[in-house]
Amino acid sequence: MNLAILIGVFLGGLAVGIPVAVTLGLASMAYLLAAGIPLVVMPQKMYAGIDVFVLLCIPGFILAGNLMNGGGITGRIIRFANALVGWARGGLGLTNVAGSMLFGGISGTAVADAAAIGGMMIPGMKKAGYPADFSAAVTAASSTVGPIIPPSVPMIIVGALSGISVGKMFIAGAVPGILMGGAMMVTTYLIALKHGFPRQPWQGVRELGRSFLGAFWAIAMTALIIGGLLSGLATPTETAVVASIYAFVVGSFVYRELPLRAVPRILVDSAVSSAAILVLVGFANVFGWILVSERIPQMIASAVLSLTDNKYLVILLINLLLLFVGMFMETIAALIILFVPLLTLATSVGVDPLHFATFAVLNLMIGLTTPPVGVCLFICANIAKLPLTPVVRAIAPFLLTNVIVLLLVSYVPGFATWLPSVLLP
Repeated sequence: MNLAILIGVFLGGLAVGIPVAVTLGLASMAYLLAAGIPLVVMPQKMYAGIDVFVLLCIPGFILAGNLMNGGGITGRIIRFANALVGWARGGLGLTNVAGSMLFGGISGTAVADAAAIGGMMIPGMKKAGYPADFSAAVTAASSTVGPIIPPSVPMIIVGALSGISVGKMFIAGAVPGILMGGAMMVTTYLIALKHGFPRQPWQGVRELGRSFLGAFWAIAMTALIIGGLLSGLATPTETAVVASIYAFVVGSFVYRELPLRAVPRILVDSAVSSAAILVLVGFANVFGWILVSERIPQMIASAVLSLTDNKYLVILLINLLLLFVGMFMETIAALIILFVPLLTLATSVGVDPLHFATFAVLNLMIGLTTPPVGVCLFICANIAKLPLTPVVRAIAPFLLTNVIVLLLVSYVPGFATWLPSVLLP
């Protein structure tokens, strides 16, 4: 009965549009009241959920991304991407994907990518003659690469939940992220050929060189993050702090597009974004504790294993569950609630924890572009000034592409585990 109240309040809250963090809190509170458990448990479990050192990475990387974005990074990255691939058929679409891959190495969040890249690319693509629905769709789809290519806020959460090295998680996402971006570029090109989308003239090696030099300090930030982790000179948390300092210096003194008067506003925005994520982490930890106390992880594992103990079928069932959950639930909440029980299930049939963590995050990134709760879809449709329906139709080929990449990563562990085993043995 108590469990039914928990699930009922949670699903009811989502159905009426209450924010996920608030819904998790209300559902947990309803369960505690029904079970006669003192409400003091809520702040205790919330604090326990966020009292994890590695979570300090989150405000650090969010601040670094906001500082670099405020310092002129987005325009420089798009200019370099345009010089690199803009000459091909559908060049602005390819530029959009390439820009998201480069920007993803800085922001670590799909929503930031969709807003920053979309704000510049969607109006530009519409002006150049691209359909508005395609412009929004390619932006939403490519934004999901951001949390796969390091750094990645969801991977920081996974590391905090499971004890898997955040550094290894970051490196594990590199190859799948490149696969995902490359596959979306192929899809974009094929769609452009089919519909005769415009192409731009080749701008020459000189423009390519100039645009690369202009974007160099922005791109070097990714190298700084990865280099710090691989060298062992800095922990992920320390790397986030160094990245923030670097972003401030580059934006203010190298690019000279980040005025000092803008820094307090960026600090406040970053603090608000970080607080929202950590509140969600806290409430989700209470919800997850209740599920564990009700032995839900064991029930899920037993139910699946009663159907099959075949490793490949279990991976398929996990993928289907996460794809379904991603359609309705915010990524971080879904990770906190489901990651540990599904990790237990996956490891019981011989799946490597790092491999599982990588395709689990990839799964939920796809959910950011699936209705009815695809946040990146809403952002890009709003920028394009379109209703959601045409954007959903236009994004279907990209969803198919991303699912194919997901299956490759799910069934070929080397895509996730090879690079970490070489660089961080």
